Amino acid sequence: MDWKVFCMTFSAIFLAELADKTQLVGIGMASESKKPLSVWLGSVLAYMIITLISVLIGSVLGKYIKPDFIRYAGASLFLIIAILIFCKVI
Repeated sequence: MDWKVFCMTFSAIFLAELADKTQLVGIGMASESKKPLSVWLGSVLAYMIITLISVLIGSVLGKYIKPDFIRYAGASLFLIIAILIFCKVI
């Protein structure tokens, strides 16, 4: 295992996911259901599957497209979505 890649990935995902909408959903579900273990297990399983799909897509795209292009395309899509959300809200 490449520990440098592992630590960089862990740090990026951990910081990016702090206090996002997924955590707010988890808080709401746990407080409503009073079953925090079930909410935690459901959240972890869902995130594992989404992450697996993301990693598989990334590894396939990485064979055909330069990583820099993928990074710039992802950043561009993020900005476009943010602008569209901003424009719709105002």
